Amino acid sequence: MAYHIQLYRQLVQSAGLAMVLLALVAAGTAGAEPAAVLDAMAVPHLGAAGRADYGRFLLQATPRAFALAADGNWGWASALGDAAETQARALALCAQYAATPCALYARDLAVVWPGRESQPPPAPGVALRSGPGWALQPDGRFLWQGPGAARGAYVWAHGRAAGGQDSRGSQPQPHARVFNNAGYDVLRFDRAPDTDETDQAAAWLQGALLALRAQGYGRVVMAGQSRGAWNALQALAEPGLVDAVVAIAPAAHGPRGSPAWAWALEDLLRVVAAARSPAARVVVANFADDEFDPDPVRRASLFRGLVTPRVGALLLLDRPPEVSGHGGGAEAAFTGRYGACLLEFAEGRALRCGG
Repeated sequence: MAYHIQLYRQLVQSAGLAMVLLALVAAGTAGAEPAAVLDAMAVPHLGAAGRADYGRFLLQATPRAFALAADGNWGWASALGDAAETQARALALCAQYAATPCALYARDLAVVWPGRESQPPPAPGVALRSGPGWALQPDGRFLWQGPGAARGAYVWAHGRAAGGQDSRGSQPQPHARVFNNAGYDVLRFDRAPDTDETDQAAAWLQGALLALRAQGYGRVVMAGQSRGAWNALQALAEPGLVDAVVAIAPAAHGPRGSPAWAWALEDLLRVVAAARSPAARVVVANFADDEFDPDPVRRASLFRGLVTPRVGALLLLDRPPEVSGHGGGAEAAFTGRYGACLLEFAEGRALRCGG
């Protein structure tokens, strides 16, 4: 996936959104001690523009690094391949404008500024539930609180690569950071490519989500992309299994030219008809020029069938103008425009994403 890499002191066109996201972080951690890395107001030397940009930094994939100087200049980078390269880039971007030396303030989930060092609690290193060919795995690249303290559980299901590549361990899309920064634990629903069949995976997922409820998570958000999003929608067939679904470019029938396209819409109709989760709030995002979408107009019409009493509420993002293609949900523009709305809608505070 092509995660966004921030360049130094980009013009602050979305400063308002960044501050909204920081407010959501504060709201999400009310009553609990927030991770130090999330506290934008604690970062020394920064002005308003720098704090807004720090809010965007908090939405980036790891490895990531934020550097700053005593004169108020800063720079950050993310997902450059390895930690050393990412840190060097952040320091170099800061140094381009700073008149005083630059040093790292944050690295991944930790604050490393001298005198303010803080490491968050590590995520469990073992799967919470697993079976042959699959695992429900806490993702250590995200802040972890545990079922007793977390606002909820956010489960991410990856897609199934057409070439059979192994997607286990792949980093969830950036909008997962919005949920995580607001207090959700992030877990991956990983599946081995040689046994990852659609309906079998749906059965595995049902057991995994039941296990999360048993562990004490009061709210469960099931999210995914492509085949993972299709499985997320299948979870709606079991009442009470999920509180919300975020389905990004759902697909289960291969790319353009696949013979399975002949029955793709019929299968989608069955998934919609099987939904029996009257309390669940559902987001579906379709993108223009998606090579896995056999009929964008018809599919959007079928998704609109996810209405009461099948589900509690539906937010259909039908071919939004900001991004396109099957991987559009991984783009920074999607998170920047819709990330806060996904959280607000999933928790019942928004009916739609406004302009």
